[in-house]
Amino acid sequence: MASVPNPRQFLIDSYSGALSAVSAEKCLPAYLPMPPKGGRTLVVGAGKGAAAMAKAVEDHWQGDITGLVVTRYAHGVPCQYIEVVEAAHPVPDEAGRQAAGRILQMVGGLTEKDLVLCLISGGGSALLSLPAEGMTLEQKQDINRALLRSGATIAEMNCVRKHLSLIKGGRLALACAPAQVVTLLISDIPGDDPGIIASGPTLPDPTTCADALAILRKYRIDVPDNIRRALEAGLWETPKQGDARFPRSESHVIARAQDALDAAADMARSKGVTPYVLSDCIEGEARDIALMHAAMAKQVVSRGQPFSRPCLIISGGETTVTVRGNGKGGRNTEFLLSLSVALDGLPGVYAIACDTDGIDGSEDNAGALYFPDSLLRAEKAGIDARALLDNNDGYTFFDTLGDLLVTGASRTNVNDFRAILIL
Repeated sequence: MASVPNPRQFLIDSYSGALSAVSAEKCLPAYLPMPPKGGRTLVVGAGKGAAAMAKAVEDHWQGDITGLVVTRYAHGVPCQYIEVVEAAHPVPDEAGRQAAGRILQMVGGLTEKDLVLCLISGGGSALLSLPAEGMTLEQKQDINRALLRSGATIAEMNCVRKHLSLIKGGRLALACAPAQVVTLLISDIPGDDPGIIASGPTLPDPTTCADALAILRKYRIDVPDNIRRALEAGLWETPKQGDARFPRSESHVIARAQDALDAAADMARSKGVTPYVLSDCIEGEARDIALMHAAMAKQVVSRGQPFSRPCLIISGGETTVTVRGNGKGGRNTEFLLSLSVALDGLPGVYAIACDTDGIDGSEDNAGALYFPDSLLRAEKAGIDARALLDNNDGYTFFDTLGDLLVTGASRTNVNDFRAILIL
């Protein structure tokens, strides 16, 4: 049996290795196109990884470039030729609205000889926020807040966002015509559909205004009459596949959740622990996904099925949290708190759950760590794990224990990373 003298460091190393594998500097250079002959190269983009992607472009590009990308506050990277603007996430703000408007202006008037290099990563939906005609930023903010609390999947949320925008859902590509458009994407979407990542600003959109309206009704999200009427009338319809207005374009997903999970698996093997990757696209309520993981861990410990110890169970994707309380935390601390309650101190089981962008929800932590004595330490500290779970307050639980993992912005984003070490 492999010896893991420090399970905490083992789990942190698995997360660090996963992040390194999906960094812009590692993944982007191989996908850079050839500079255009006789034309300009304009770089635009949005997302939590946009600034790091812009820096990687500058470091490896052969020729002149200019442009602008927008990223989340505190996610910027100094660039020499590409302007980096910071804005709010997950609820858009005026800085993001202005940046999106400037990007649309910049791509206007290009020629067939020009190239637009579009750098897209998760978070771009909120950061590239230009409300549809007749809609206010405040209305868009309210709908975003409601979606984030509703339990809607990322695909559902981005369907709505596409239809409330002047720039997403393929509209940015139309504005670039007739220039060539090359889109490089870091995927935070289960299944890695390029058209869903950051609400697909340069990709045709198969969804409709009717789909967006159905999602709003499904989650009982009230919208102002002007927005409801526009969606009912199809006034904000997105461009579809085969639309003759689309310029020459291509897209490449340069980093994805599977790459991160594979890197963590390689690290585990190097230390004598057998890894098992469950899936890179797990979705559902974070607390329910935790119950499934806990049941598997119990089966491994009690019966040696479906895996033998020592092992590392790894998974990714994007869980959701239907907010019913008023606590602090994101989906990864919610997952771990639910896991803690379900495992109830089961010996030999350790876990980490983090967002690969370095920020779990809207707090300052990437995620947290769980240990077999977590519940016992919580009881001694006078905190009730089940009550905190009911209040969606995973942050307080792990903060009290000193087991939050605070890394700062990673400047990439392939969504959730979960690893359960069973010794």
